[in-house]
Amino acid sequence: MQIYEVTDKRFQKYGRVLDTPSFTDDVIDELKTQMEQTPLPEEVVYEPSVAALEQTKAAGILQTEIFGELPVQVGYCNGKNDRLNALEYHRSSEVNIAMTDLILLLGSEQDIADDLTYETDQVEAFVVRAGAAVELYATTLHYAPCQASESGFRDVIVLPKGTNEPLTGVHKAAGEDQLLAAVNKWLIGHIDGGLPEGSFIGLKGANICIR
Repeated sequence: MQIYEVTDKRFQKYGRVLDTPSFTDDVIDELKTQMEQTPLPEEVVYEPSVAALEQTKAAGILQTEIFGELPVQVGYCNGKNDRLNALEYHRSSEVNIAMTDLILLLGSEQDIADDLTYETDQVEAFVVRAGAAVELYATTLHYAPCQASESGFRDVIVLPKGTNEPLTGVHKAAGEDQLLAAVNKWLIGHIDGGLPEGSFIGLKGANICIR
């Protein structure tokens, strides 16, 4: 499939590149140093909150300047992946800071059908270059990044505090509540996505592969 740069106008409906003067080279280098200590396994691993990352200058800048002082969590998503598998969305923006080149497969919440299904041929692919930070809007469907090289990817993930933690309440097995997979996380899976039992399977079409 066609892979666009995040500087392409097509990306503007999904998010924006964070070109803030506060993200100086030393701020990114501090993040990179911490991320080099994180695992890069054959499978995708996600940690929503990592103390060492939350103590960096970048975390303070993001909380103050991007999230308007809303408490945030800073974690990572690392590994090797070349498929869509699922799409999720939040009631908030998500910031991704690429430590390696990586590819995001994105869609729009507005294109989810009334029966909560989504056609995967509407997904678009964008490469985020190492060192770049992007904000994905709340209405942007996304999931784990794909690798841009055989060595895999490392990605810093910033979200409002508590996002992706386990649910504690009882939710209806109807309507949008069917999609709620974790705190502030609504998910639509693909039948071939290898998701946990009980996940809502609503992606129609191919399980997109970027190879």
